[in-house]
Amino acid sequence: MASTAPYHDRDGFIWYDGKLVPWREADVHVLSHGLHYASAVFEGERAYGGEIFELTQHSQRLVEGGKTLDMTIPYSIAEIDQACRDVVKANKLVDCYVRPIAWRGSEMMGVSAQTTKIHLAIAAWDWGSYFPMEQRLQGIRLTIAQYRRPDPATAPAKTKAAGLYMICTLEKHRAERMGYADALMYDWRGRVAECTGANIFLIKDGTLHTPTPDCFLDGITRRTVIGLAKKRGLQVVERTIMPDELGGFSECFIVGTAAEVTPVSEIAEHKYQPGKISETLINDYTAAVQPKKVAAE
Repeated sequence: MASTAPYHDRDGFIWYDGKLVPWREADVHVLSHGLHYASAVFEGERAYGGEIFELTQHSQRLVEGGKTLDMTIPYSIAEIDQACRDVVKANKLVDCYVRPIAWRGSEMMGVSAQTTKIHLAIAAWDWGSYFPMEQRLQGIRLTIAQYRRPDPATAPAKTKAAGLYMICTLEKHRAERMGYADALMYDWRGRVAECTGANIFLIKDGTLHTPTPDCFLDGITRRTVIGLAKKRGLQVVERTIMPDELGGFSECFIVGTAAEVTPVSEIAEHKYQPGKISETLINDYTAAVQPKKVAAE
């Protein structure tokens, strides 16, 4: 069962700058640049049966995200992969969530931060479904966000950077206060983009439609689900989707490492019925993330 203890006060180990340290000792100084200026990139990963799904893709994205923020993470992709595995093993976890994060340290305080040390930490903990299971099976309810995903000319919009999630937290809080599970965000042009932490798919006449990720994260789960759908012979169309189209779809679901594949029953005034395609892709994704068993000789 997942712990309800605050995240700073738990048993276990966190991989921190090259070694495993006791959980409560994995501290960050209050004057760390990453805290003040959001100079941090992170990943969200899940382990199933003790194996982290698409681990190397996540590590590659972390390193590339660091470069986008002018940070060179001082570990290779292979070293990050192994550190993630070591954290899962050290905490005796099998099915869990894994959170690598890289950030600028406290050597400089100001907008300029060229000589700050780049830190890397990786934690893992038991974390079940992002949405309550009964809510997932019925389909979650979404409201429309007020904030919009930014123009790529104003922010590194395709990077999993800490600062880009500020408006996501605000919108998630607003949605939950209104009784919704999450919020659908438009982009700066007013087009359908994504939810606060997940990509979206809409279904019409057996075809999956999903927004082109030109100003938001092209999620690893998103790409996995597209592959699974095509393997089933389903057509997937990546395109511009406008808000006035939302009432014309029959099914809807969101995808992400945390959300996995979660059906949607409502977006504002629009209603959807979780159906066969959503159910099929939930089952296919569940099968895909499980460790592959090697046949005995």
